[in-house]
Amino acid sequence: MTTTDNAQTIVSTALAAAPPAELTPGKIYAFVLPGGGLHKVDLTGPEHTGQLERKTGTTTVRDAQSFLAYWDKHHDDASEVYADSDRLTVTAVLDAHQADGARWAQHRLNLALRETEAWKQWLRWNGELMSQEDFAEFLEDHLPELLEPSAAEMLEIAQSFQAAQKVDFQSATRLSSGQRQFQYVETTTAKAGQKGQLSVPEVFTIGLIPFEGSDGYKLTARLRHRIGQNGLRLGYKLERPDEIRKTAFADVVKTIGEQIDTPVMNGTAA
Repeated sequence: MTTTDNAQTIVSTALAAAPPAELTPGKIYAFVLPGGGLHKVDLTGPEHTGQLERKTGTTTVRDAQSFLAYWDKHHDDASEVYADSDRLTVTAVLDAHQADGARWAQHRLNLALRETEAWKQWLRWNGELMSQEDFAEFLEDHLPELLEPSAAEMLEIAQSFQAAQKVDFQSATRLSSGQRQFQYVETTTAKAGQKGQLSVPEVFTIGLIPFEGSDGYKLTARLRHRIGQNGLRLGYKLERPDEIRKTAFADVVKTIGEQIDTPVMNGTAA
């Protein structure tokens, strides 16, 4: 080891043994690491005080009441709220910029509406044609949403279609009563050639809750059918479900807007 090396070792040892330098009395200190380099310790940091400098993060809720509960706890006079009808979200920037100065804008509340299973299933089969059996089962599975005709009447219709499996549907006639009447001929050995008919409402009303925690809305469904090589196929077409969806979202936004003193702006938070 040379004289220079000895000197450097002595200097390094002396620096490492030196007490921390007080950069800010009682708050910030600096000391030399054994291997060299400078390390700074801020005693005012959250790792030492146990308290964060500011609120950060995004909390996601699923309904208006949860949004309002979190808002009441954390907002201030400068907090901002944005509603985005395309994304079906309502976002609050709780630490938004103030008129006379900037803030972090890193503490946010996001309402992300979630569609109910019933809504998704009715939209899934909207405009699709099903076999008699599948259509009957669909009606049976969704009796709680059937309003007019009543669930009991629709159940009877579903059972009628299930019973008329071995028949040959030949025609469909629109009745003045607002029903569609299907004429068929029995194909079973015991009843071959016997004729019969089934009547189904051309229009029925259902009640759906589009989003979890939102209100319910009435929708009109119109019967669709096709008689072909594969027999009778049935389905329905909902009238303007997208408009109902928009109305449901607007009502959620209205509910929030009526409970807070901050205007709900149409757009997306930056």
